[in-house]
Amino acid sequence: VQLQASGGGLVQAGGSLKLSCVSSGSNFDNYVIAWFRQAPGKEREFVAAIGWRAGNTTYAGSVKNRFSGSRDNAKNTVYLQMNSLKPEDTAVYYCARPRAPFTILFMNRGDYYLWGQGTQVTVSS
Repeated sequence: VQLQASGGGLVQAGGSLKLSCVSSGSNFDNYVIAWFRQAPGKEREFVAAIGWRAGNTTYAGSVKNRFSGSRDNAKNTVYLQMNSLKPEDTAVYYCARPRAPFTILFMNRGDYYLWGQGTQVTVSS
C-alpha cells in the first residue's frame, strides 16, 4: 500500500491550495488519513485528520477555520483545502495512515504507520 501526496506549490499569503492524497490500498474508506507538515529545522507536526466516519475531522489549532479536510472514497483520495494561507504554513506536507482501520483521530505522528512522500507548500509574504 502506498500514499501519494500532491498539490503543493508556491502561493502568495492569503491564497489557497488544495492538496490530495491518493491511496493504492484496498478498504481505503475504513482508515483515518491525516496530514502532517514539517518546516525546515522543525519537528513534523499534526495538521488535520479525516476520519473513516463521514464528517469526522479534527484540526490543529493553528489551521482551524482555515483548512478543511474531506475524502472521496470512490477515488481513494483525501483532500486538504487550505485557505487564507500564511508564510508560517510553509512546509512539506505529508499524508499518513494508521496501521489499523476504524481508529480514532490520532494526532500523534507515532500512531501513523504509512506515510506519503510529501509535497512542498511555500507561502510568500
